[in-house]
This record gives sequence, C-alpha cells and structure tokens, in this order.
Amino acid sequence: MMAVMRRRFASVCSPSLPEEGSGSLYDSTPISASDPDAEQNHPYASLLCCHRVQDSLLSSNSSFTKYRGILNWIIILLVLTHAHLFLENFIQHGFLIDVKKVLEHLIEDNCNWPSVNLILAANTFAVTALLLERSQEKGLLLLTSALRLHLTNLVLLLLFPAAVIIHEPTITTGGAFFSLWVYAALGMKLYSYQETNRWYRQAHLTVAETDRNVSAPQEGALNEHLTFKDLYYFLLAPTLCYQKDFPHTSRVRINKLLHRLLEMVIVIQIMVGIVQQWIEPIFQRSENSFSSMDITMKVEHLVGLAAPTHFLWLLFFFLSHSYLNFCAELLRFGDRHFYGDWWNATTLTSFWDNWNIPFQKWCHRHVYTRLVENNASPSQAKLLVFTMSAALFECMIALPLHSCRLWIFLMMVFELLVAVFLGNYFEGNYGNGLVWLCLLLGPPLAVTTYFHDHYIGSPQNQTSSSPQTLDQHLHSTVFLQPH
Repeated sequence: MMAVMRRRFASVCSPSLPEEGSGSLYDSTPISASDPDAEQNHPYASLLCCHRVQDSLLSSNSSFTKYRGILNWIIILLVLTHAHLFLENFIQHGFLIDVKKVLEHLIEDNCNWPSVNLILAANTFAVTALLLERSQEKGLLLLTSALRLHLTNLVLLLLFPAAVIIHEPTITTGGAFFSLWVYAALGMKLYSYQETNRWYRQAHLTVAETDRNVSAPQEGALNEHLTFKDLYYFLLAPTLCYQKDFPHTSRVRINKLLHRLLEMVIVIQIMVGIVQQWIEPIFQRSENSFSSMDITMKVEHLVGLAAPTHFLWLLFFFLSHSYLNFCAELLRFGDRHFYGDWWNATTLTSFWDNWNIPFQKWCHRHVYTRLVENNASPSQAKLLVFTMSAALFECMIALPLHSCRLWIFLMMVFELLVAVFLGNYFEGNYGNGLVWLCLLLGPPLAVTTYFHDHYIGSPQNQTSSSPQTLDQHLHSTVFLQPH
C-alpha cells in the first residue's frame, strides 16, 4: 500500500518537465523542484501535492479545443434573440408576407415579357459561336479571323443586354437581374468554348508535327463534338469551363431531384419572407438615400440591415447549392465540387478561392494562366483577376438598378486591403473571425444599400407618403419593382 502511494506521489509531484503535446489537464509540471524523502514516505503523500503548472482552458497557450458546449450556447442565444426580433417585428407591422405580390411583379407589361425575350435572344450568340468553330474546323476561316469574329460576338453579347435593360422601360428589376446573370454566365461559357476548342486544334497540330508517322486526325473525328447537343449540354451544365467529355454519373436519381426542388421552393419562400417582413419595414423608415444621410443615420440603418442581409446571403448560397446540384443531377453531371469549406477559411484569400469554385476555376484557367504566360507576375495576375471580378460584381448589381455608386467595388477593394495588411496578424480562429466579420459588413451589405436607394427613389415609394398608404405599400417587394 505504501509503495503504491509513493509511486502516486512521484507521478503527481515529480519535478520533471511536461511531455510535449500532452492533452491531459493533469500531465503538467509541479511548481516545486524537489521534495524531501520524508514527504515521499508519508502515508498521505498523494494528498500533499495538489498544484501543477497548467494554463487556463480559455488561454491562448492552452491546447484545449472542446468548445461544443459554448457553440450550443451561442446557437440557443441567437435563436432566442432573433425569435424576439421576429416577434417584435410581427407585433409592430403585422403579417406582411404576400407571395401573390411577387408573382404579379414578375408579369411584365401584360404578359409581354421583355426579359424572357432577351434570354431567348441569347441563343443567337451561342449558335454564332458554334458556326464559327465549325468554319474553323473546315478550314473556311483563318485563326486570326475566327478570333476576331469570336471577340466581336462576345462584345455584342455583353453590350446587347445592357442596352436593352437601360432603354426598355417595361422590364422589371427582377427580370433585368435574371437576364443579366444569364448573359454573364453565357459570355464566360462561350469564351471558354472558343478558347478550349482552339487548344484542342493546337494539340492535334502539335502531335502531327512531332510524329510524322502518325496520320492527322480525320475531319469527322475533330468535328464530332461540334454539335448543338454538345454545345447546349455545356450551356446548361453547372460549369463555366468547357471540355469535350464531361464526367457523368450512371443514372438520374429522381428522389434527389425532388429533394433539391423542394429545397429551392422552401428557400425562395424564406427569402421572400425576410425581404417583405424584415427588410422592407427598415426601408420604409428611411426618407433619404444613403448618400444623403448623416453618419449616425447611416450607422443605424446599416446595423439594422446587417442581420437580415447576412441571412439572405447565406440563403442565397444554399439556394445556389440546391440549384447547381439539381442541374447536375438532371444532366448526370459528375463534377459537383461547386464550393470548398469557405466557412472554415482563416484568410479572405482562402474564402475567395473556395466560395465559388466554378468561377474561380474559370478565372484561373482563362485569365490568370494566360496573364502569367504573357510575363505577368503571379501577384499582378491575381490583382487583375480580383479587380475584374469586383468590377463584374458591381456591374451585375448596379446596371439593373440604374445606379452606379461603386459601393460594392470599393468594399471589395477594402477587403483586399484588409487581407494584405491584416492577414498576418489574424491567424487561426482569429482569422476566421475576421473573415466572418467582413462577410457580415462587406459586399452583401453594400448590395442592400443599392436596393435601399432604389426603393427610396422608386415612384411607388414617392407617391406613398401618407401614413394611410404606408402600410399598404409595405406589401410591394423592392426586388421586383418595375423601373
């Protein structure tokens, strides 16, 4: 018995250094350096030493990582806090959600839908790209001539929807947004289509020149992928980068299709509810645009809009997840790596690389790589790609709203400065917290300020100045008002 207690005393009060990487709370070193032999032989030796060198669990030096209980507490607190906000909103404004209003605003000019006609007209540019590729394969066009015609087709593709949105008064804001996003995706797809086919032709010519014994591929072998079926499969597939043979799954799973479809319906309903029930009442309390507000009023509105805007942004991500997987399942498209674990990103650069994999892959394949090949440094190429994406995002929001404030572009540039100058000071969990803070107060909030000023300047809002018409006007949706 005494021997056991001596061993226990020695193990507890030993002056040896702690083992590196020990995860136990009691595997630390004692304060004292030595103990008399009399104490080691004492009957209560195991009770004499009760202190050890150890860090507090929440200290930065501690290796403790089990924070699940704190996470559960934060989730419960957030649920209770926002439940109170929802209840207060319902008591103050009543039930404002009206899906019929959304459907009414989708109907443009008595069923004469300019946005639908605009999207149908996009087929002209797609067919033109296919005919140009076929002409090149048949030798009817030289490389330089075909490249000029492709670039002309792409420039017209970008200018045509902008001109229609600006000069067509009957197109709604929602229709303009949807049309512009379709044309932007089509433009990137057709650019990838023509450049990838050019790479294929160059690869065939290189093989033929390298090995004279290998016969050149027959014209039919090169033209077999230049079909309407192949082109429109690529245009409908959830990717921006073209290749001849996409990976496919074995079959279409109907249960997965229905699951994704149900997800999209539910998420859209929640987004409409947040806009009508939470965001529009905040817009209604505004009398001036953000550009004419004083600083205190700006801060008050931005703080009030931060939470619902962030929820909308997260729901938009989930809607994109459901839509892309729905298209992939319907077309049996195998590559479904649409995003990485951006929520664990410890730097803004890591977030940008994982937030939108199809767009990031297109930028790397067709912009970044080409810039580096033309003697641009990697840092310069990354800066140009980021500037291009920021300008594109600004145009995608500003053009349908007929307002260019550069708020989104400047906010993304500010995030770039944060990533450059503060990235080295915020690492690990602190870096992840900085990423979430930038997402909460960054470009999504800038997008909402655009819609706020569009709502304030709309004719419907200007005419509803009396208290009696204020509650009635709350039922209209800001995102689908005609210009």
